[in-house]
Formats: sequence, C-alpha cells, structure tokens
Amino acid sequence: MAPPGLTVGGYTLLTRIGEGGMGVVHLAQQPGGPRVALKVLRPHIVGDDEARARLAREVGSLSRIRSARIAEIVDADPWGPVPFVATRYVPGLSLHDHVIEEGPIEGADLTWFAVCLAEAVAAVHACDVLHRDVKPSNVLMEGRSPVLIDFGLARVADDPRLTHTGWLLGTPGYLAPEILYGQDATTASDVHSWAATVAYAGTGHPPFGRGPSMAIMDRVRRGEHDLSGLPDPLRPVVAAALDPDPDRRPDLSQILAHLRTLRSPAPATAPRPAAPEDPFTMPLAVAALSDAREATAPEAAPAEIARPLPPTRVETAYPPPVQPSSVQPAPMAYPATPAADYPLPVWFEPPPAPLGERLRRAAFTAAVGLLVAAVVAAYPIWGTVGVLFLAWLLRSGSLAGSAASTRRQLRGNRWYDSPQVMLATPWHLVQSIPGTIMLALWAGGLSLAGGLLGYAFFGTGERRAAIGILATAGLLLAVALWCGPGASRVRGPLQRITHPLAARPVAWFIALLVVLAAASGVAELALERGPNTAPVHNLTLP
Repeated sequence: MAPPGLTVGGYTLLTRIGEGGMGVVHLAQQPGGPRVALKVLRPHIVGDDEARARLAREVGSLSRIRSARIAEIVDADPWGPVPFVATRYVPGLSLHDHVIEEGPIEGADLTWFAVCLAEAVAAVHACDVLHRDVKPSNVLMEGRSPVLIDFGLARVADDPRLTHTGWLLGTPGYLAPEILYGQDATTASDVHSWAATVAYAGTGHPPFGRGPSMAIMDRVRRGEHDLSGLPDPLRPVVAAALDPDPDRRPDLSQILAHLRTLRSPAPATAPRPAAPEDPFTMPLAVAALSDAREATAPEAAPAEIARPLPPTRVETAYPPPVQPSSVQPAPMAYPATPAADYPLPVWFEPPPAPLGERLRRAAFTAAVGLLVAAVVAAYPIWGTVGVLFLAWLLRSGSLAGSAASTRRQLRGNRWYDSPQVMLATPWHLVQSIPGTIMLALWAGGLSLAGGLLGYAFFGTGERRAAIGILATAGLLLAVALWCGPGASRVRGPLQRITHPLAARPVAWFIALLVVLAAASGVAELALERGPNTAPVHNLTLP
C-alpha cells in the first residue's frame, strides 16, 4: 500500500499495483478525475537533465499513440521533483496472472487474443516507436481482450550508463535473440516477443522453458522453443515469428493477414467492459492485501533483470529441449487482402490546437511572408538569392533531422549522435539540392506571374509602382516556398518555432511586433531609396 495521503504531480497514490526495472506503478487519481496507472520512475532512470530531456522526447512521441489495444499515456511530468508517467488504468489481471488463475486461453479466444495483441504492437509501430518489452506481465486482460502497457518506455533505459557492455535489461525468454547478441532492436524484435507471449497464452508455459536465466537466453539464441499445446492454426505463424533470424520472421501485416483467414468470430466479451462503480476492484484487493502472490510463482514470471551476459556460450544442464526451429515450418500463404473478421487498429490524430492558437500561427506566418515581400522589393536580386539560400538550408536541416530521428527510433540514443549529424551534414546539403532546385523553379514561376500581376495593377513609371510589382512577386515567392512541391521540408523547421511561439500569447505578440517592424522598416527603405539591384548595376526596372 502507498502511504496515506501521498501525492505525485497532483495525483493521490491509492495502492501499488506493480513494479519493474523502470519504476513502481501505483493506482492513482486526481480529485474528481478517472483512475490512472501512475509509474514513478526510478532515480537512476532519470537522474539528470539529459535523461529527463530524453524521457520528455519519448513521452512526446508516445503520446501520439491512440488505440483501444493500448493503455495510452494520459499525463506525464519528466521535469517534476518526482518524474512520472500516467497511463489509462485497466482494471484487469495481467496475462501471466490470468493464465495462472484460469489456465491457458483456448479456441476462438486465443485467436482473438493473438490478433488483438498484434494490432496493439502494430499501433505502436505505426508511430515509429518500438515497444521492446512485450511479455505476459505487460499485457493486461480487459475482458477477453489484451491491452498492451509500458510501450516504448524501455527505450529510455537505452543509456550508456545503464547498458554497460555485457549487461542486459529485460526478461529472459521474451527478448529477441538479436538483442541478446547485443544488436539493435527492430520491429522484428517486437514480432519475436509477440510470438513468445502468444505461445505462453496458449500453452500456459514460457516457450523457452524455465530455469537459470543464462540457460533460457541460450535456448532463445538457438531457437529451441516448445510450442506443444498450441493449436495447429496458430502454431505455424508463431513458430515462424520465433525464428532466430529476424530477416526470416513475418512482419505484422503478414501475421494479421494470416490470422484473419482463420475466420474465428470475436468473443462476445471482447468489447471493453464498463468501469465498475466500486473503485476497489479485485486486482486492487489482491495488491492491497498482500504481495504474497508475487512470491509464490517467481519462476513463472521472471522479473525484469539487469544481469551480466556470459562472455562465451555457457553449456548449462537443463531438461532436453524440444526440436529446435531450425526445421522451418511450411511456408504460409498470406492473402493480399486480409479478411474483415476483426476490426482494424483504432488510430486517432492528436486533437487540433485551439482556434486562437491556430489564428496566431496564421498571423505570424503572414507577417513573415510580408517580411519576405519587403526584402525582395528592397533588394530584388540579393533578397531573392538569400530567401532561396535559406530554403536550401532549412530543407537540408530537415533531412538531417529526419535521418537522426529514424536512427534513434531504431536503436535508441547514442553518445555519438551529434557528431554523426555533423559528419553527415555535407551529404544532406548535397541531397537537398535537387528538391531545392525544383522548389525554386516552381517559386520562380509563381513569383514571375505575381510580378506580371503587379505590373498590370500598379503600372509603370514611378518608384512606388516598381516597389509594388517587386513586393507582389516577393509575396508570391514566399507563398510558393511554403506550399510548393517539397515545401514540407521548409515548413517543418519553421513550424517548430512558430507553433510553440503561438502557444504563448505574450511571446507571440512581441515576436509579431518585431517581424512587422522589420518588414515596415525594409519597405520604408525601399520606398525612400528605390530597389537596390546590386550586384547588377544600372538595371532599369519598370
């Protein structure tokens, strides 16, 4: 039980419902709010500002995940005195406890379980996130449907100070062999963990057996699994997903297509049950009365560990294994179009920003467009070259950022990330040239059309007319760079500035005044002195 009255981030801790290597999970509730599962992170996980910033980035990407198969993040505070992450509370037993109490899942319920869990992992992958810790204790049973918890947060522990050479964070028997070999996790690693979890749900025993951790890990590396008791329709796809070679495992789309061809109807209890009026549910009563149950079956649910891996393969004595998976199952036929027996994963976009904030974004963007128009009117040649040069730099930076983000999603943060970005910068500068040229041609054509429109509107013969023509061309140049082909690489870096700025009205107002003042000053200079056509001198403008 949590100490009476203890609060974290405004949440009152009701009782402890779990514990792992990342932190302690409590049932918690804000006054008048719904109950949540609040994970209080351990000090060694977020011990400094760098680790907290990494956690904040992870929470930001994980908050995009919205699926009925996921206990999604509802609140977090990586920078608080006690950092925490709060997720939707699922009032059900873990798969591990469910199997112990009710036995293995059978028949149509097992097929439904396998599909739902695959959809949950697919929902995580759809947001470019790896779970990295799919196992029975991280799957809660909501009726007959599984709900995946603790998604992605295992990657926060991917820190040089935690993952020392020869050390492993995770649960033996549910980690993919490539991770045990020290390689980077991939989506195929989550597929392997999915298969091991489904095998446990259908057989009631871990597929790689029990015993010393090093013995279990050695069986995982060699692919020596026991799927006896798993029904035939599921056994081939689970065996294929447990292949020691990640390149030979089916991906989630193939798995879902295969499972949906089984045409097993969804169990009647699949919809999420209504929350009981009594807040003291059975899992809470078990957690509140005693922790004795956790001690009764330590072999069946190995806790998260941090054990040194053996420097060489250890030949440990254990019961004779079943036939290894080197004998590959018959190839499965995956249909091009999956059957529609099961609902597809539910994904929701983040809620849109408030109307006032969106209007502030639009106003600031328009002000920047006016500044570009003023610069082009005052300095037709150098101004246009400068704007296009800035667009090239923004596109290059966007490409570099996307590449770095992809690397982090696949293998976590590394100490050499920043030097790697710097070394790759020349390549990204070159890589962005073709797209920038195409965008510049598009913008140049639209700008020329704007100049012709300005010529028709303002006429010729006066300085103000020339300024008007050039300003119209400059404004359309800005619009084309913002909306043209490949312009997302220009918008993205700018929106990372404008969006947070628009969320703070005072800062936005000051910045807006500064941009408008700059545009007004440059325009006044152009009206007073006329367009500066350097480096081309004696250029006559209409």
